[in-house]
Amino acid sequence: MEKTANNNQPTNNNQSANSNHSNNNRSMNNNRPNNNNRQGNNRGFGQEVPEFDERIIALDRVTRVVKGGRRFRFRATAVVGDGKGKVGIGVGKGTDAPTSIIKAVARAKKDMITFSLNGTTIPHEIQVTFGGAVVFLKPARPGTGVIAGGAVRAVLEAAGVKDVLTKALGSSNKINNSYATVEALSKLKADKVVASEEAK
Repeated sequence: MEKTANNNQPTNNNQSANSNHSNNNRSMNNNRPNNNNRQGNNRGFGQEVPEFDERIIALDRVTRVVKGGRRFRFRATAVVGDGKGKVGIGVGKGTDAPTSIIKAVARAKKDMITFSLNGTTIPHEIQVTFGGAVVFLKPARPGTGVIAGGAVRAVLEAAGVKDVLTKALGSSNKINNSYATVEALSKLKADKVVASEEAK
């Protein structure tokens, strides 16, 4: 009986030592800073908000036949706008897609135009022809949204028009439609909406 008691005594000591060790580990884990929370709180800190809304309307691969064979290049059409009545269209070509996109965006920023907005819509209706494309724009009430498709929609959203009715009457070419939309916006006049309100 005495031997059995002596054998059980170190076992109890080992169990108490293990429990103390586990308690110490728990306290150390509780005192450790949570790195996940740090990363989550700092997420987005220091990131710059882009000045312009850049969108790619079309990216095509064009082929040119030369004496040595066919030469493949890329052509990108981009629209750039600030969402406050300023927008531009640019076309860029390059041997690869990223180069053509960079050139198109740079050209669009260089050729930006400014037009008049009447709240969230345009001042008056207008129809413009560019090449084979015919684009018709009409003001809409707040909450209507941008009723357009394809290139026309991309240009209007980048320009900051939120409520408008549109119709593409001519060609379905994206480049011509986008240029026709920009030309229509450039011809808008704020004094026409004042005259129409006075007539009512």
